[in-house]
Amino acid sequence: MSKIKIGDKIQDFRLRDQEQKEVHLYDFTGKKVLLSFHPLAWTNVCAEQMKSLEINHEMFTRLNTVAFGISVDPIPSKRAWARELGITHIKLLSDFWPHGEVARAYGIFREKEGVSQRANIIIDGEQKVIFFEEYPVHELPDMAKIEKVLKQGT
Repeated sequence: MSKIKIGDKIQDFRLRDQEQKEVHLYDFTGKKVLLSFHPLAWTNVCAEQMKSLEINHEMFTRLNTVAFGISVDPIPSKRAWARELGITHIKLLSDFWPHGEVARAYGIFREKEGVSQRANIIIDGEQKVIFFEEYPVHELPDMAKIEKVLKQGT
């Protein structure tokens, strides 16, 4: 599968969050959505990435944005990890089964390791990609850059 690009309409998905509630991407029409992919729960950089989403929850709300953390981890692991990290506002979505299906659809699945690439995708209210960036696995995404993108056109 080829990687998504700026301007593409993003493929819809239905994934379950850490509380087993189904999240349907297209239910957020009219809002911006940040899809923050991380390789695996219970790793340091991934933990910092998800905590940065939680810390910036109010900023996302102010900018009419919903942020999701997504990885291939199963729901019970996501639930325990969210509790461990103190995640109460951000939904951590499980792309567990079919394994990595959403990451594969967006062209960011790492076949060799069986995980997604660390990446941030921002879509606008019509589900069009307005930002896409991949990061080295050991690099924390720059939240200031994400905020700048979200502020454009608000």
